[in-house]
Amino acid sequence: MKNQVRQMVIDFVGEYKNKNHTLTEWKEPLVGFADAENELFNKYREIIDEKHLLPIDILPGARTVVSYFIPFTENLVRTNYKGDAPSREWAVAYLETNKLLLNLGEYLIEKLDKIGAGANMARFDAPGFDTNKVISYWSQRHVAYAAGLGTFGLNNMLITNKGCCGRFGSIVIDIVIEPDSVLETERCLYKYNSTCKKCVEACPSKALTVNGFDRHKCYELLLEYDKMFSDLELTEVCGKCVAMIPCSFINPLKNK
Repeated sequence: MKNQVRQMVIDFVGEYKNKNHTLTEWKEPLVGFADAENELFNKYREIIDEKHLLPIDILPGARTVVSYFIPFTENLVRTNYKGDAPSREWAVAYLETNKLLLNLGEYLIEKLDKIGAGANMARFDAPGFDTNKVISYWSQRHVAYAAGLGTFGLNNMLITNKGCCGRFGSIVIDIVIEPDSVLETERCLYKYNSTCKKCVEACPSKALTVNGFDRHKCYELLLEYDKMFSDLELTEVCGKCVAMIPCSFINPLKNK
């Protein structure tokens, strides 16, 4: 079942651009699995917010959480490298990838239902994103960490085997699938030996420092950038702290 679910995700993403005529292209996704009773989910209520959801809040009888990372292509990331403002290609990719993740989740739920497995996902609008606290009540990056997909960098992004440029999604299912191990080996160069601060240097709002991250300061700039793309849907994006840095496309410590 593990390989079957993974292949469902890979096939769906691989066919998505041609079927939906998107401007955005994606690389082959990564898929990880977490035990729905992993103690990390309870810890997230302490370190993120007391309202952060547990897998059983999304699906009663939850047994496994399936997390997936949809990597962006190098061509897309390069468009977002120069200047302080995000590129239009990056803004479009944000919207198109959100739709992909929604469609992928619905597809997986339908496919799993046909083989007798219950599944559900956290919708973007329920519980969604709290604009006052500037947090998500189902943090896809933290879910991905619990599923063994990567470790957190100085920029608070999850560094996977395919870097940190892309977006995460997940579903919760009511059948047991062997979980992947949470990674313990550091992947952030700065955390490893203090040799890299490229993400901090790239942050246009100066909200990101080696001592922490001011999420409200970051979000204020995202709202300003949103005005640049008034013809698009909500696009509170930046992505400068992940563009063309050592962990953009790879785990930079893979051979250490």
